[in-house]
Formats: sequence, C-alpha cells, structure tokens
Amino acid sequence: MDIKVLGPGCAKCEEAERVVLEAVAEAGKEATVEKVKDFNEFAKYGVFTTPAVVVDGQAKCVGKVPSKKEVLEWIS
Repeated sequence: MDIKVLGPGCAKCEEAERVVLEAVAEAGKEATVEKVKDFNEFAKYGVFTTPAVVVDGQAKCVGKVPSKKEVLEWIS
C-alpha cells in the first residue's frame, strides 16, 4: 500500500501525516507513507487544497486533517 500525505509543511499537513502514521501502525498494515511537498505533484492528483491524503493513487481526503477512524477505513 502506498500512502502520500500532500502538503507544503504547515501545521495541519504535519498533523495529517501524524494521524496517518498512527493509523498505519495501529492497523499493523504494510504501507509506505511518503510526505510530498511539491505543488506539481499535488496537481497530478487533482489536489489544490492541502492537506490531502492519497492512498494507492486515489485522493481520499482534501483540504482537512482526516480522523484516525477515516484513515483506518481507507487502509483496511
């Protein structure tokens, strides 16, 4: 599983990354979590508002920090 957290490095983007990492650890899933800060990469996923979370190439959350419950649903 490939998870990307898109954001320039703001507090909300850092929080989104923390939530994703916690959810992956809690679920015990094999996943690569990558922080992406390049605006050109954001556009490839149709994302223009951050933070955003992309799971296996599909944008799951845009413009807000997801809850741990949401992330667990996406990765299970």
